[in-house]
Amino acid sequence: MPPRLLAIVVLIGVSIFINYIDRGNLATAATLVKQELHISPSQLGFLLTAFFITYMPMQPFIGWLVDKFTASRVLVWGFFVWSLATLLTAFAGSFAALFACRLLLGVGESVSFPSMSSILADNVGETQRGFANGIVQAGLAFGPAFGIFAGGTLIALYGWRPFFIGCGIISMLWIAAWQATSRGHIRSNSAAQSTDAPKLSLILREPSLWGASLGHFFSNFLLYFNATWLPYYLVHERGWTLPEMGRIGGTAFLLTGIAMITCGFVSDRLISAGASPTLVRKAAFAIGGLGGAIGMLGCGYSHDANVSAAWLMVGGFFGGFLGVNTFVIAQTKAGDGTGKWVGIQNMIANAAGLIAPSLTGVLVEATGNFTLPFTLAAIAALSSGAAWALLTGKIEPIDWKARALATAAPEFAG
Repeated sequence: MPPRLLAIVVLIGVSIFINYIDRGNLATAATLVKQELHISPSQLGFLLTAFFITYMPMQPFIGWLVDKFTASRVLVWGFFVWSLATLLTAFAGSFAALFACRLLLGVGESVSFPSMSSILADNVGETQRGFANGIVQAGLAFGPAFGIFAGGTLIALYGWRPFFIGCGIISMLWIAAWQATSRGHIRSNSAAQSTDAPKLSLILREPSLWGASLGHFFSNFLLYFNATWLPYYLVHERGWTLPEMGRIGGTAFLLTGIAMITCGFVSDRLISAGASPTLVRKAAFAIGGLGGAIGMLGCGYSHDANVSAAWLMVGGFFGGFLGVNTFVIAQTKAGDGTGKWVGIQNMIANAAGLIAPSLTGVLVEATGNFTLPFTLAAIAALSSGAAWALLTGKIEPIDWKARALATAAPEFAG
């Protein structure tokens, strides 16, 4: 991969890293925010889910914007909005103000994955797509790792308001770095410029879109379960201290990120050597789903805290295999419709963000332990691997023009 393109891919990975810090920093600061602003537990629950109220429904619209205009421009404007939302959160003095900031954050962050996928689809070939997506997706794991490792410490030292100010300013600095690095060095075709761009109605008739959405939903269930409940589980059920919780939970997320980069790199080497992209990518999904499920079951059913922590590392590592190719299928199959495809897929997948945390809370309250939640997480991992492997068809570019003619779709471009 040329150095300039690698720098662009790394910057996109950093954007996802910042994305997951900014969307999770309220959970990290929840105790102090709750005390200072006299927020009730139910209000805190609304604040933690407010992000998804705007994030989810914005996805198809952002996908349309990305395909209509240039992905880089959409990414920059969205990044500015979410950086501003993070900065404004530091000055919020009431529940209503915090709620508005979280809604604005969801609007801004909705640009990330449709824009990122479109940029990679336009600039990275099939034999380098696994490594590029591994770097980008690793940001998704490294963000929570940073939040667990360092976020709590920084908030304890400096307070939650300075922490949000720092996050907002750092986010703004990313925009400057992106403009300086990417300008004139990325190719970004818009749907308005392409005669082969598929309409949304045509993409919605593609069965593999729904298979990918289902696989992504179940992998997100696993992600949001771990991101929201893992710290509580380690401290309250396994008896680890807060510093120990940070090291264990942070290491599990770090292993996920490392596995994503490694799996992506090895996958690309196998494809370059002549292996089938379909076989290689789907094998990664299957291995990740099985390994992730084994790790979750080990956590839920182990009686010893140290053994449980070891199984958590297994689950974290194989979770990287499950997540690395989340958007590769869209980038390969959708072509100039990547933005629309990812917008639909990501909207459906993030419904797990509404279901997994709340369902886990209900089950823990009802049973008094995490055995059943970890069992559901294992089922989700297996279901994700199965959906990706069995319901997404052959991983190759779709001839949308021929597909439109075959289905008698009128007015192909636009």
